[in-house]
Formats: sequence, structure tokens, C-alpha cells
Amino acid sequence: MKVAGIHHAYGGRVVLRGVDVELPRGSLVGIVGENGAGKSTLLKVLAGELRPDRGVVRHEGRFGYCPQQVVLNDAFTVRQHLELFRTAYSLRDLRRAEEIMEVLSFREYAQERVGALSGGTRQKLNLTLALMHDPDVLLLDEPYQGFDWETYVRFWELAVQLRTAGQSVLVVSHLAYDVDRLDVLWRLEEGVLCAGAGVVS
Repeated sequence: MKVAGIHHAYGGRVVLRGVDVELPRGSLVGIVGENGAGKSTLLKVLAGELRPDRGVVRHEGRFGYCPQQVVLNDAFTVRQHLELFRTAYSLRDLRRAEEIMEVLSFREYAQERVGALSGGTRQKLNLTLALMHDPDVLLLDEPYQGFDWETYVRFWELAVQLRTAGQSVLVVSHLAYDVDRLDVLWRLEEGVLCAGAGVVS
């Protein structure tokens, strides 16, 4: 994925002022910034949910997007969500989704209605839906909110596995956690990514 010259404003409030970033294959990249810095806006632009005022976003291959706000139907079960997305992704089966559910330890909730799930379990489903079609690029906005420590560790193990498999993962957060796992850490300040900030050796 390559991003060049992204600008975006809400009315007179400029949020992004020319963001340039490249996400190479097999990379695990982090973007941090204070609340209100424009991180979620940037991810929405990268995912195609929001059109930038100026700039170009180029995707190569499939991408998955896990937004900060979980968008699920409380009346549907976990399994119904998986079947709905299986159809949307034109997948033959749910094998990959079941693998991810096993890693995140929530397969036993398959028949539960989403409205009855805890925030952390809803987030597990949110992440599974973004990953079940095995995307080349995965965009994650505060992906581990609500996770207990064990699930948090499993999340990072999964992210490293994806990188090893040649997939690219972008994690956006307001705090820099586990920076030693990242290839590059960027900081979003005043609408731009600080070039070279937080490069992990």
C-alpha cells in the first residue's frame, strides 16, 4: 500500500496536512498520536470509507479493516456474522475464521447473540471479520481495546504471524505498546507523520 499527499479537513478544521506513507509487504507498522490527532480519519481514508480532499491511496491485493467503533448487529449471532461476511468475501468456507477464533479463544461463543457479548469478545469478532478473508494488508484502529492480558498477547502473536506470512499490518493507537514488535513506529502530529520517528532496529 502506498499513500501520497493525503489532506483532509472537517469544515475549517484541518486534520491531515499531507500524509505520505508506504506499507511494504511483510511489515508490522504502528502509528501513534494523541486523541484527536487524526488517526481514525487517516485509517478511514486508507480503507476507502472517507474520501480525502487531496492525495492518492494505492492498494495492491486484498485489505482488511478493523475500525475503532465495532459495527455489528446485536440481534445476529457470531456465526451469522461469519456467514454474512463469508458470502460478502465469496469464501468457500469458514476455515480461516475458525482458526482466528481459536487463536483468540472465543469459538465457544459461535451461537451467542452479539448483544449479549462483552466488549472484549465483540472486539474479537470485529478482528476476525477483518481477517477471515486472509487480506494482504490489514488496517487496525485501536484493535486490542477491551482485551484481557492473555488475548492482548495472542493478538500480537497473530500480528507477527501475519507479518511472517508476508502480509502487512498497520496498527493505530494513542499509545505505543510493544514497540519492539514493530518494524516502524510513526507519530501523527499536526496532521503529518513524523518521518523516521520511532524506527525500530
